[in-house]
Amino acid sequence: MAASTFWLPLQPTKWLSSALSLLLVSIMGKPVGLQGVQVTVCSQLGAPSNRGVFQDGDVIIGGLFSLHYIPSAVEQDYTRLPHYEPCRSLDLQALKYMYAMAFAVEEINQNSALLPGIKLGYHILDSCGRYPWALQSALSLVGGDRHSCNLTPVPLLIGGHASTTGVILSRILGPLSVPVISYLASCPCLSDRSNFPNFFRTIPSDIYQARTMAQMAIRLNWTWIGAVLANNDYGQKAIQEEIKGKRVCLEFIETVHRETIVSDARRVALTIQSSTATVILIFCWYTDVQKIFVELAKRNVTGRQFLASEAWSTSDDLLQDITISKVASGVVGVAIRSSTIPGFENYLKKLSPSHRPDDEFLREFWEKEFGCSIVNASHNTSTSSHVKKASIPPCSGTESINEVQHFFSDITQLRVVYNVYLAVYAAAHALHSLLSCPNFNKLNTIKHFIFSILCFQLLQHLNTVNLTTPQGEVFYFQGGDPRAKYDLVNWQNTPKGTLKLVVVGHVDGFDLHLNESAIQWSTGSNQVPDSVCSKSCRPGTRMADRKGEPVCCFDCIPCAEGEISNRTDSLQCEQCPSEFWSNVERIACIPRQLDFLSFNETLGITLTTAAVSGVSVTTTVFVVFLFYRQTPMVRANNSELSFLLLLSLKLCFLCSLVFIGRPSVWSCRFQQAAFGISFVLCVSCLLVKTIVVLAVFRSARPGAETLMKWFGPGQQRGSVCFFTCIQVIICVIWLSLSPPRPQSDFGFQGSKVTLECTMESVVGFSLVLGYIGLLACTCLLLAFLARKLPDNFNEAKLITFSMLIFCTVWVSFVPAYISSPGKYVVAVEVFAILASSYGLLLCIFAPKCFIILLRPEKNTKKHLMAR
Repeated sequence: MAASTFWLPLQPTKWLSSALSLLLVSIMGKPVGLQGVQVTVCSQLGAPSNRGVFQDGDVIIGGLFSLHYIPSAVEQDYTRLPHYEPCRSLDLQALKYMYAMAFAVEEINQNSALLPGIKLGYHILDSCGRYPWALQSALSLVGGDRHSCNLTPVPLLIGGHASTTGVILSRILGPLSVPVISYLASCPCLSDRSNFPNFFRTIPSDIYQARTMAQMAIRLNWTWIGAVLANNDYGQKAIQEEIKGKRVCLEFIETVHRETIVSDARRVALTIQSSTATVILIFCWYTDVQKIFVELAKRNVTGRQFLASEAWSTSDDLLQDITISKVASGVVGVAIRSSTIPGFENYLKKLSPSHRPDDEFLREFWEKEFGCSIVNASHNTSTSSHVKKASIPPCSGTESINEVQHFFSDITQLRVVYNVYLAVYAAAHALHSLLSCPNFNKLNTIKHFIFSILCFQLLQHLNTVNLTTPQGEVFYFQGGDPRAKYDLVNWQNTPKGTLKLVVVGHVDGFDLHLNESAIQWSTGSNQVPDSVCSKSCRPGTRMADRKGEPVCCFDCIPCAEGEISNRTDSLQCEQCPSEFWSNVERIACIPRQLDFLSFNETLGITLTTAAVSGVSVTTTVFVVFLFYRQTPMVRANNSELSFLLLLSLKLCFLCSLVFIGRPSVWSCRFQQAAFGISFVLCVSCLLVKTIVVLAVFRSARPGAETLMKWFGPGQQRGSVCFFTCIQVIICVIWLSLSPPRPQSDFGFQGSKVTLECTMESVVGFSLVLGYIGLLACTCLLLAFLARKLPDNFNEAKLITFSMLIFCTVWVSFVPAYISSPGKYVVAVEVFAILASSYGLLLCIFAPKCFIILLRPEKNTKKHLMAR
């Protein structure tokens, strides 16, 4: 047990001295002795009110309420204490809080199950809303109030009308282990048990209030709001911790000060007027909000949706103010949850100065409400007071609160009142738990009884208190805080021009229940107003933050091809699986369409037409040669090889058709074999024809007559077959070991999947092309050597040009084949086949057909043999 938690039976004067010493320790940060410090128990800090309400009992609990209000008070400054104005205006709300405490004590005393045999009393003082007076009153209650002749210190204090007051009371009374139960201090800082171990409250922390507002903003799609905050602990930390970080951005944060509220209200009104945010969150006291609304009404600023904190969301002064009703209409706010207290209404209506002659607060309320004066001989009054009251008629004694309609007796909205009620019951149950210990069975004197309570740490029992109120509500503390419970309220217009409070939802813990259909918005319609920096990104786009701007301000970027986003405000687009592609709207992945070079598309039709035309032309040439087979032009240079060459060209044209259409296992194997063998057959015929040309002219030389005997027609046919068989062997081995096969190519980014024949073995395909290239280059070289042989019709020249075209086409084919995407790879190969085939056909056979058909006079042996 820490030493600071022990209570010592000191005399009242020493209690106050100890407390002041602890106050100096708290301020200076180190122990300070009292030498040189004049401690006068009866001295008044700024002359606070010494009036209070006292009811004797076995155990006295303290009460501290701000029963009076100073309308013109400036921000509290300890250096200006002597210049404070006196407390003059009675706060009827705080008066109701005080009687809630008194009613709860009387109700507990009538309950035989709670604190049996123990009478609970109370001692209530007025802090007048001033921090120094609250501190002095608290020390007076804890140390025994000599001025009121009540020397019994209270073991527990119910008070702290503001968070700053709660911080001061908890820090000063903490070393003395005096529990403080607040009914209205909501600063999140007070939840820190390491700094405020003796602080409890029956109002939830502002963290939960701000979290509720953030939940409402997110639910209603309000991501761009403004905030107006009071310049104190109320709400500031909650806003920073809860509103920010939930994708709810604050366009501005304006702070108002009590001492400069008039100028601050003008500044805030101008900010709201120029703001693009239509939802404004206000965390201020209701008097500050009233000034702000008045300034907005002067500027005719309407259509703003205000989010109210519990400090002003239920303010009757604002609801009944017609001058601001146009601005304040539609306010949605978080309110302290309301509850009922059976019997409290009758208790209030039965209050009378005749029954409570020592209650100066009730007397003040009575005189103000009924316009009469109460003369009480038991109270000393000054001469000036008697003179002032001389003109006021005395009260008859028959006045009753039942005669007037007053919100003082209205119990329809018991919010803070119920918090006070809960605080008293929490204190009573903690005392009951403490008195249930066996150590208290043999107590003889009331003084010994009280100090025994202090020794057994009332704090510990408050931490573990778990009670059920007469209304059936279960209440307990969670580290000094209650479970978060709120009402959600809406300000709606009435026929009289004022506003009424309507409950439209509630919050219980993390559960938010909001009836949106029951809300009347600031626009006057049932449509939820918008308040965003950027419109929501529709599906198919993603959010991209703007550099240097809040996260709520963003641009909507369309998803790239192959990516989708199927929800609103997507942070990123999702990549479609390889078998799928994004649709046009980029909101769904759809299966890719199979893409291949088909006979139905334009490119396929064009290539097919070219191939069929090539076959037709070749057939026509074949027929012409067949018809004129006995002419010298056809018979020259082995007509058999010419017919074989025409047949091979026809096969070259036909093999290109195998590449068009949907690839299959057999088409993939057949197309490459047909291509390789057809072209080898064609080039072999040209190679043999070139060799024949060279052999013929060589044999014309003396001594070379036998050359043609060794290279006659049989040898020529055999050479063609030999060259072709080598290609056949290459193709058989290639197709046996690693044949091409159909495969979907997902590498090409697009909505279509290319179905193509993939080369499992690049070596095999390279050997096929390489062998064709070897024969073509050999043929080109030999034809080039034979191009200048003396003859009127030298076929070697034709072969040279044809082979030049052939080699040029296939040299260009390689880079085009490698760089072409998808089905265009096939188109490039088909084009190369057709181009080379047409080149061979036209270069070799066009001149011959020209002579045969158009120049028959040159189709003679004499003309061909002429030099």
